[in-house]
Amino acid sequence: MRRLAIVIPILVGRVLLDAPVAAAQDAAAVSPGIYKVELENQWVRVLRVKLAPHEKSQPHTQPAGVAVLLTDVRASVTFASGEIVPLNQQAGQVVDVNLIPQARIEENVSDQPIELILVELKPDAPPSPPIALDVVKLDPEHRPVVLENNRVRVLRTILEPHLKSPMHEHPHYVVVYLTELHTTMKMADGKEVDNPRKPGEVAWRDALKHETENIGEKTAVEIQIELK
Repeated sequence: MRRLAIVIPILVGRVLLDAPVAAAQDAAAVSPGIYKVELENQWVRVLRVKLAPHEKSQPHTQPAGVAVLLTDVRASVTFASGEIVPLNQQAGQVVDVNLIPQARIEENVSDQPIELILVELKPDAPPSPPIALDVVKLDPEHRPVVLENNRVRVLRTILEPHLKSPMHEHPHYVVVYLTELHTTMKMADGKEVDNPRKPGEVAWRDALKHETENIGEKTAVEIQIELK
């Protein structure tokens, strides 16, 4: 998977290039109309990022993380060093966001709106508990790994109609729903949870053991960002 420094921008000009990196701020603070916090805990902060056509962010820094693209992305990122990174990616892709300690500006260079989910990884987060029933080993056909590094493993979960998974375990993880989905989850204690979701929704899951069944009539797809 391509490794990028964030997701989106263009010309920065002398003001940004001459300013110290420390002058840049948190994206949600300086561009609240673009970056909105969906959830936050001791492991992650999850942001919904929306850029209107040709809109650009204010200068900010960006921690390491993972981006899940909900729309096609035609954008550019301009760093304080003057480097400009063009982005040309498709909806549904997962992007490894590198930790590059530079201020940057992000700009939508297309005539279409951009939307993505950005999962920021907190540097001092405690590790997830170990798992024994790894769904990637138990059901690799429907749980391909699309990205893995020392912090996360990212699965593209493909649930065909009425597909039922084996009982399995996950570490702490974030779910991004790419399509409409309606599953039931049977937990390790026997409790059943109804789980209807819409495209673009996000959820946090503490480490758990469960089995799932797609009770819908269409194939559903979600991205699971497991924390190591």
